[in-house]
Amino acid sequence: MRLLVVEDELKLAAYLRKGLGEEGHVVDLAHDGVDGLHLATTGGYDLVVLDAMLPGIDGFALLAALRQSSAVPVLMLTARAQVDDRVRGLQGGADDYLVKPFAFSELVARIDVLLRRHGARTAVEATRFTVADLEVDLLRRKALRAGQRLDLTAKEFSLLSLLVRRQGEVLSRTEIAEQVWDMNFDSETNVVEVAVRRLRGKLDLPFDRPLLHTVRGMGYVLEARPDDAAGVVR
Repeated sequence: MRLLVVEDELKLAAYLRKGLGEEGHVVDLAHDGVDGLHLATTGGYDLVVLDAMLPGIDGFALLAALRQSSAVPVLMLTARAQVDDRVRGLQGGADDYLVKPFAFSELVARIDVLLRRHGARTAVEATRFTVADLEVDLLRRKALRAGQRLDLTAKEFSLLSLLVRRQGEVLSRTEIAEQVWDMNFDSETNVVEVAVRRLRGKLDLPFDRPLLHTVRGMGYVLEARPDDAAGVVR
């Protein structure tokens, strides 16, 4: 599932992206109401997690604007705990309202309920992926290639998870660095290249058919394709 988290507290936003990513979701972040409204209306998300107190446009105003054009499920996650605030959020179009501080397990459960209620795929379906003879189970953190278990480190599995969720898409080194290492990309750092090389050594080298490809000048893509595709280096 593709989720948008609109949260101005940077540490909490990073925590939510990491935790929800480990649950098998693809998570984008917005740190103010203006960016949040733009992404929520144009990004094609399955669910939005929305703070109430935001710079630019507050969460209630964002929700009102969003509801003019979109029925995307919205879970408000906010420190505003008064009954009037909860009523305002729910009457304004929120599908659920969770008060901070919160238990992460409860947040995940509420998200799963909303996704099921709105006809989205279940969490189990959304966390199992297949590319040729590669099988990846994000929920159980297990990867198999031709029936053989791949012995991956935590970062290697995170990298593979990103690639398999976005299979067929060319991902830049910058996006990979942001999603897997939660870092701004530094051209002097070769952490992405090193991680890709190590993952490829376990994912591709022992097998006949490569799945992880380098697209010159662009980045990396996970897909089943001929070795001699133009512009692609194994």
